[in-house]
Amino acid sequence: MSTVTRRSGASTAGVALQIIADILAGIIALWIALYLLEANPSNELVDVLHDAARWLAGWSYDLFPIETDWLNVLVNYGIAAAAYLLIGHGLAVRLRRA
Repeated sequence: MSTVTRRSGASTAGVALQIIADILAGIIALWIALYLLEANPSNELVDVLHDAARWLAGWSYDLFPIETDWLNVLVNYGIAAAAYLLIGHGLAVRLRRA
């Protein structure tokens, strides 16, 4: 019975980790979409999402210096979003197998 309980806890932790990874990647993806759609930068929601995405992608921002602004945002923020998804979902799978 303890094996069932342990697997259930690991499964719950895995699902929680996936949800967190999805939210973090979603914030970054939403910022990318707002940037590409030229959302009003003085709008408070746009500003909050930009700050959050900038913080989350701080490690990958300007990783590749690309002169075209929209491509720079797409690539450098996109790397962070993909990393959150890959690492978060990968760890979640490992938790569920434990």
